[in-house]
Amino acid sequence: MILERWLRRPAKSTDRQARGQRAESLAEAYLQRQGLAIIERNYRCKMGEVDLIADHAGTLVFIEVRLRESRDGNDYGGAAGSITPAKQRRIIKAAQHYLALKFPRQPPPCRFDAVLLNQLSEADLEWLRGAFEVG
Repeated sequence: MILERWLRRPAKSTDRQARGQRAESLAEAYLQRQGLAIIERNYRCKMGEVDLIADHAGTLVFIEVRLRESRDGNDYGGAAGSITPAKQRRIIKAAQHYLALKFPRQPPPCRFDAVLLNQLSEADLEWLRGAFEVG
């Protein structure tokens, strides 16, 4: 009986993943209109993941997209507060892996940006250039 109820429950992670993919699509479209050329989406390695990798006038940009939906947009620090130091370290390690793989000799200039959404709407999108740094 308990197993049957569990099997009939809707998958929350699937809904969350769909909202995350929608947020990444909104961010991607917005950034392209701002002149960034998207090179990779959801780059994964064992160290972490980078949501978007783009070229912006010769600078390689590693972009974290964060959606934090709430009534007032500030629960637990909102979308910006969800990019913790541990999350930053994982993104940096994934970026270093990407650079070693794609640019083994001379990596281009790089930066880490964030696209923050407190709801699934481009009107609520905030692009933070240089959101965090290595070191």
